Parts: sequence; structure tokens; C-alpha cells
Amino acid sequence: MDKKEGQKIRTLDLVYIGLSVALIAVCSWICIPLTVPVTLQTLGICLVSGLFGLRRGTLATAVFIILGVIGVPVFSHFSGGIGVITGATGGYIIGFVFTALIVGFASDKWQGKLWALVLSMVLGILVCYAFGTLWFAVVYSKGDKSAGLITILATCVFPFIPFDAVKIAVAVLLVNRLKRFIK
Repeated sequence: MDKKEGQKIRTLDLVYIGLSVALIAVCSWICIPLTVPVTLQTLGICLVSGLFGLRRGTLATAVFIILGVIGVPVFSHFSGGIGVITGATGGYIIGFVFTALIVGFASDKWQGKLWALVLSMVLGILVCYAFGTLWFAVVYSKGDKSAGLITILATCVFPFIPFDAVKIAVAVLLVNRLKRFIK
């Protein structure tokens, strides 16, 4: 591989990562407001990581989060800033990185096999739930010690399972159809 070929690959990586960040941001703006908003962010992260793999998917997710933290309105409700990370949904946003790592790793390791995509996306979403629910419990239990685990799960997880199942199905379908077009 000559120097020019290596440059093309790096440029292509940057293009894919930039487009992926934009896709995740657009997915975050599509929002159904509940206690913790239902957005398509996890769909975007699963799609990007499934299509582009561990390195590109995780970098795109990290860039998305960094842009949001510095104030670019890429998060749900066109919000941004460090306050979003320290608020009720901050744990989910941090969990996005681990979702990208899990889905991207499985995509690279098993070359987009259907069973691996489904399993990794389910696991990735569960890890995201864990981070988000734990952070939600920490933020909301400061003044109210009466919120038990079932109450928190009923607020942060149970209502979102059907939405996330649909998002996983859509992401798997899109990755399965589009993967062959990605260099």
C-alpha cells in the first residue's frame, strides 16, 4: 500500500465518521418526550457501529458526545452542554460509548452475521440501560431515598423495551442490507 492509498483510507474514515455523527444527531432530535425521552439515538449508534465497526462506530459516538458536551445541540430536544451529561439522561449518553464498543466489536469479529448483530445490539442496549438507570438512580435519590429498584426500572427501562426492540430490528435490517456497500 503506497502513501496515497493510505491517505484515501483515512479520508474515507473521516467522511464515514462525520456522516455517522450527523446521523446520530438527527436520530437524537427525533424524540417522544417521556420521563426519559424516547429517541432514535440508540438506533443511530447501533446502525453506525454495525455498519462501520468498532473503530469508526466508537469514534463517531465519542465525537457525538464530545460535541454535545461542549454545547453543540446534538442531544435530544436540540440540547447540548455539560448539564445534559450531569442530568437525568447523562448515564444513557455515557452508555452509548459502550453500546458502540459492543456492536462494533461484534460487527468486526463476526463480519456482520445476523445472529451476532442481534445479540450485540441487545447486549449493547442492556449495557446502556445499566449505565442510564444507575445514573438516574444517583441523580434522583439525592433528595428521595424512597425510590426503589422496581420504581426506577419502571421509570427508566420497562417502558422503553418495546421501542428498543423495534429500533434493534430496524438497525439489524439496515446493517444487513447496507453492509456490502461499505468499504
